[in-house]
Amino acid sequence: MREVRTRRLEVNMKLRVVRIELRHLKMPLRFRFETSFGAVTEKSFLLARVFTADGAEGVGECVAEVDPYYLPETNGTVAHVIRDFLSPRVFAHTFESPAETDALFAEIRGHEMAKATLEMAIWDLFANARGESLTATLGGEAKAAIPAGVSIGLQGSVEALLERVRVEVAAGYRRIKIKIKPGKDVDLVRAIRREFPAIRLMVDANSAYTLADAKTLRELDDFDLMMIEQPLAWNDIVEHGRLQPMLKTPICLDESITSDAAARSALSIGACRIINIKAGRVGGLLNSKRIQASCAERSIPVWCGGMLESGIGRLANVHLQTLPGFTLPGDTSASARYFEEDLIEPGVVVDANGLINVPKGPGLGHEIVWSRVDRATVHREAWTT
Repeated sequence: MREVRTRRLEVNMKLRVVRIELRHLKMPLRFRFETSFGAVTEKSFLLARVFTADGAEGVGECVAEVDPYYLPETNGTVAHVIRDFLSPRVFAHTFESPAETDALFAEIRGHEMAKATLEMAIWDLFANARGESLTATLGGEAKAAIPAGVSIGLQGSVEALLERVRVEVAAGYRRIKIKIKPGKDVDLVRAIRREFPAIRLMVDANSAYTLADAKTLRELDDFDLMMIEQPLAWNDIVEHGRLQPMLKTPICLDESITSDAAARSALSIGACRIINIKAGRVGGLLNSKRIQASCAERSIPVWCGGMLESGIGRLANVHLQTLPGFTLPGDTSASARYFEEDLIEPGVVVDANGLINVPKGPGLGHEIVWSRVDRATVHREAWTT
């Protein structure tokens, strides 16, 4: 009986944030990562940390980048919005649930990545304060592990791409994704299928095509792909609705899905048959849950994409994938694939069966090594009540 009463008190706790810290970090990547809109050799990102007066804290990693090539937000715009608009609202509010950030931020239009950064920190804060895993706070399933996929950037040659695929298949990844763009598409897929006829394979265009390229995209139907991710414009749903009936291969939308409303609109016109959910892109974990529920109502599979996150953001993605409906392997690959030294200990590990263990400890579940965070920090600012 005492355990039940204690649990109820924990769930109904009230938390007030008294300090918010925002850091800009830079971490070198182990290899150059190229997509249709450019190449990067380092991860430059923001990390938010929220504190209560009694010492509880939470962390959220931002998925915005230096430049507005993936979506309009950047590290600079996120810092501005958190500093001048979101933080004052957080300081003025007493939280009984992490879900309250949604209404708190509602009058600010857009800026989903900025909202997600603080929202995810507050979810982690509640999990830590309750002494439970982020999975439990989210209402996820008690899974021992989640399946891992991997994303391979554009390479200098077909042989270089094949070598990367060989390495990742040998490492146990359950799904291979390659980046494509006009002129680097059908021949790449054909070469992979020639050597690996049975692997689960998908392609990601990052909005590199138009409807005029429908013939090329139809050629990909011959290779038994799981999906073609975001072939058309980042802010388009209607033309994807025209393209999908032309293809046998399912379209997966990524950049176009910034909210549950966008997801429902896309599904209502048949613009896709799969959705990629990135919490940082859709405003946070609550909206991720809403999109997953909307997809489940329509029997649409979802999976969790990646943004080259450090282990902090990577662990949040692991917990997100314990929600029902995440039936396809995500892009949450091992820490060591991207970084010589991650910010967490232990790092995220993919086993020989292509699985990542779901941490059971409080919050994210792994230790954040703050000395490493300090070394990677190039700028820090903080605000208090």
